[in-house]
Amino acid sequence: MATEFTKFTPYVPKKGEEYMSAKQLGHFRKILEGWKGELSQDIDGTIHAMQEDATLFADPNDRASQESDMALELRNRDRERKLIKKIDETIAKIENKDYGYCEGCGVEIGLKRLEARPTATLCIDCKTLDEFRERQVAR
Repeated sequence: MATEFTKFTPYVPKKGEEYMSAKQLGHFRKILEGWKGELSQDIDGTIHAMQEDATLFADPNDRASQESDMALELRNRDRERKLIKKIDETIAKIENKDYGYCEGCGVEIGLKRLEARPTATLCIDCKTLDEFRERQVAR
């Protein structure tokens, strides 16, 4: 399962380089497109594997085990499908030059945070507050 894409060289900005320059946007677009490609391959591979492994077992325990495995695999793929949608939304932000800025307060999210989570929409401070609020509501 490719929920993280780590096959890239970290971006090293040049001294005085403007935040979210064309080179930086291109760097993140490449990361996102590579990640999306990996996820798409995983989904396609799962579909083919499930079609090939569709065996009817006579033993009810074997059948239940196979169904459980398939259900887990489908849940994982559904999660990845949602991630692909989020990646597409992020690529659209890059095209609109809205990428890299916090949706909560408008400050720069930061290159390191975006490389760790290219689909991040909140700066670390806003994300921390958001998680704190979630914990408070959950109680």
